Amino acid sequence: MTFMKKLTLFLMVLLPAASLHAQHTLTHDQRMQWWRDARFGMFIHWGDYAVLAGNYKGHQVGRGGEWIMNRGKIPVLEYQQYAKQFNPVKYDADAWVKTARDAGMKYIVITAKHHDGFAMFKSAASKWNIVDATPYGKDVLKPLAAACKKYGIKLGFYCSQAQDWNNPGGAAARKVATEGWPNPDSVKIDAYTLAHTGHWDPLQTSATMSDYITKVAVPQVKELLTNYGEVAVLWWDTPTNMTDEYAQQLQEVLKLQPNIITNDRLKRPNFPGDYKTPEQKIPNQSELDGRDWETCMTMNGTWGYKDYDQKWKSTETLIRNLADIASKNGNYLLNVGPDALGQFPEGSLTALKGIGQWMKVNGASIYGTQGSPLPPLEWGRCTQKIKGATTTLYLHVFNWPTDGKLHVPGIKGKVNSARLLATGQQLSTTGNAEDLVISVPATAPDPIDAVIAVTL
Repeated sequence: MTFMKKLTLFLMVLLPAASLHAQHTLTHDQRMQWWRDARFGMFIHWGDYAVLAGNYKGHQVGRGGEWIMNRGKIPVLEYQQYAKQFNPVKYDADAWVKTARDAGMKYIVITAKHHDGFAMFKSAASKWNIVDATPYGKDVLKPLAAACKKYGIKLGFYCSQAQDWNNPGGAAARKVATEGWPNPDSVKIDAYTLAHTGHWDPLQTSATMSDYITKVAVPQVKELLTNYGEVAVLWWDTPTNMTDEYAQQLQEVLKLQPNIITNDRLKRPNFPGDYKTPEQKIPNQSELDGRDWETCMTMNGTWGYKDYDQKWKSTETLIRNLADIASKNGNYLLNVGPDALGQFPEGSLTALKGIGQWMKVNGASIYGTQGSPLPPLEWGRCTQKIKGATTTLYLHVFNWPTDGKLHVPGIKGKVNSARLLATGQQLSTTGNAEDLVISVPATAPDPIDAVIAVTL
């Protein structure tokens, strides 16, 4: 064997080990960098519950969707029958990821397993999964992982680590029966759930939670972190009845993906994760404490699919939410709830298309930005980028000035230029001790959020 061949073989052995070691030595800030730059991601709540579409026994179940089994107090064996109708033949992972990419989203987090314990992947730990329990018979996460890789989108998995209403031993948050539907057995059910830590079916308590964590939760997280390539995010949810001991068992599994980042819902307060997760609301500046954070939010009123929920947020609201969140150093995880056939609802597609058109023009004012250095702005929001001695402020103008003068308080430093991001048109500026005044055209280039880039 020649020296060069020996050297090549040596490097082939050495480099993977060195690469793995490099993964282990990333700092917190290095692991978080892509996520901080992304600012915008897609949440996907999808599971066998989409078959029910929010309805049970002729009633629209309150707070149903992905919670319909609990809210409706559906018995385990009855609920499992609905999986036999779950056959998402119109599921197209490539189209899903392309839709996210075209909307300007940089990562996807999908419910690999929600609280009903139904795994959207082939699992050796429980037959209650899409491959073994449905006529569809295929793992939906594998094609999604392939499509994310194709389009350069980061992939994350939501995993209900504690609540599991079908696999014995899983936890169940106690909810009053009448919140779901006018069940004639509500009084009896409520007495039972009170006496059985939220559970409503004896099958749910036929094992201990310790058994569940060891035999189902830990093995399934291992499967998720082993079988789908790089996993960027593990999104825990509702640490019902979790202990530090259970949490530590799950935390250990994360070593399979050294670069993974996690949220703050594994077990509070001792497992804070990498970022905070306000839900369905955008924090005020006073509520922020310097930690990374991400608002998750629905486009209508539900996470999992309901066929009757048509209360869609306007494209204007969603775009302005994104600007507001980025102006406070946060991320926006915006939800889609596909139906039982695997289709995105039309209302979601319309909104995502509108956001994508805006992002195509104004993405520079969102990606890789930091929060606003300015005082509160009556007319909109501000994001910024700092490169060396140069700062670019992106002024998100929601309310275009009628007098042609935009007043910007708190500007420090010399203004080099001001321009409309949409057209590149240069704008003249004047300054005084109190604020910068930018002369703007009579009509806004975008009625929802017109962005002016100011270089200092």
